[in-house]
Amino acid sequence: MLLHVKKDTFDKEVLQSNVPALVDFSAVWCGPCQMMGPVMEKLAAEFQGKAKVAKIDIDQEPDLAAKYRIMAVPSFVFFKDGKVADTITGVVPEEVLAKKLEELKR
Repeated sequence: MLLHVKKDTFDKEVLQSNVPALVDFSAVWCGPCQMMGPVMEKLAAEFQGKAKVAKIDIDQEPDLAAKYRIMAVPSFVFFKDGKVADTITGVVPEEVLAKKLEELKR
């Protein structure tokens, strides 16, 4: 299930997660972000129990966007053990995101 994370749930769901997390920083007005929506839903289902897949609306959570220096959307930030492991910006194939999550599971 795709998580919709807010500032008050970010630490628990992402930073304190015992599995890797992929966070999609996006916005409702962003066409490319909307294109990636179904991809994120699919990854959330595919990695259920093995990794967390979450979405953050930068307009609703500007502090989180600023903290992780999100300058363009969509931006995909990978977390492992409470730290940023990698960042990918822009529309990317599902396989690229899935491969990175697989690598982080190890």
